[in-house]
Amino acid sequence: MTERVWNFSAGPATLPSRVLEVARDEMSSFNGAGMSVLEMSHRSTWFEDIIGEAETNLRELLAVPADYRVLFMQGGASLQFSMVPMNFLRGGSTAAGYVVSGSWAKKAVVEAKREGEVRVVWDGADSGFSTLPAVRELGVEADSAYLHVTSNETIQGIEFPPGFEPDAGPPLICDASSDFLSRPLPMSRYGMIYAGAQKNAGSAGLTVAILREDLLERIPDGLHSMLDYRTFADDRSLYNTPPAFSIYVLMLVTRWLRFDVGGLEEMQARNLEKAALLYTVIDESDGFYRGHADPAFRSAMNITWRLPSEDLEKRFVDEASAVGMLELKGHRSVGGCRASIYNAMPIEGVRVLRAFMQDFMQDFASNS
Repeated sequence: MTERVWNFSAGPATLPSRVLEVARDEMSSFNGAGMSVLEMSHRSTWFEDIIGEAETNLRELLAVPADYRVLFMQGGASLQFSMVPMNFLRGGSTAAGYVVSGSWAKKAVVEAKREGEVRVVWDGADSGFSTLPAVRELGVEADSAYLHVTSNETIQGIEFPPGFEPDAGPPLICDASSDFLSRPLPMSRYGMIYAGAQKNAGSAGLTVAILREDLLERIPDGLHSMLDYRTFADDRSLYNTPPAFSIYVLMLVTRWLRFDVGGLEEMQARNLEKAALLYTVIDESDGFYRGHADPAFRSAMNITWRLPSEDLEKRFVDEASAVGMLELKGHRSVGGCRASIYNAMPIEGVRVLRAFMQDFMQDFASNS
């Protein structure tokens, strides 16, 4: 296949065409360096410029307060499931609260229980993880080590609505992997957010963490260096060789968001428009397409739905793939179909999928 397809993968996900073009043009020689970012020292002035712009762009896009640190790490959100409790729960006298909103939140709880007491303050299992709580009304103890939430569950296709964050209480720590940079955030309400880059922010191999400085003072001594947030904060994420090319790609993506898109408010408006195109088809299908999520908590990133039978779902995925729409199969743990329409998915691709969904439904009706 020589032409670009419509890639609806949940991650690694599609990247902006402009980012791919710049990365291609700079592959052999970055900014007159005579070498690729893949080859250059992370101690070089060229890479200092790259990591510096990446942080500046993140701070501008998210309006990150001055007393927050921006860290570039590896290991994905899965490593953060362990690092968060290691740094902020281990050896403490209080429990950490966890909202179990879906598959990824469940994984975070498993790791946290290795380090200390965990209180599940809400669990959506009874609803099949189709809904979310009013976090402000959960009554989490103010002296809890922290409250952990997952802002968007890729597998179930649910997302906390804007403004869900409590105004007070224990530090709010958020796995924002799958909606990071898709909308503005009130950063001052968070103690920390973390995200794997490979959905909205860049390529696989990079994890971004943004945390308030006072949390660094709570970290117990004795942690292994690469599992201690202070290591990354003290050395500007350059304690060892970082995922240099992934940081470069994030720099390009955040540059695109700032200067081509025009910021996160505009990005949010685009994402909501894209999501509405697909949810309208689902809602107007008379049950042919059945959305998983409660409408109040539908994800703007991952649209999930079922068809009348698994055979039809397989046929849908196969026929879509044949015309250049890939990765529409739902996660193996829940089945069905899923379209991940992150920031870089153009609205044209969503319109193509919308038309295919309508045609597929009409063909089924006419042949039944």
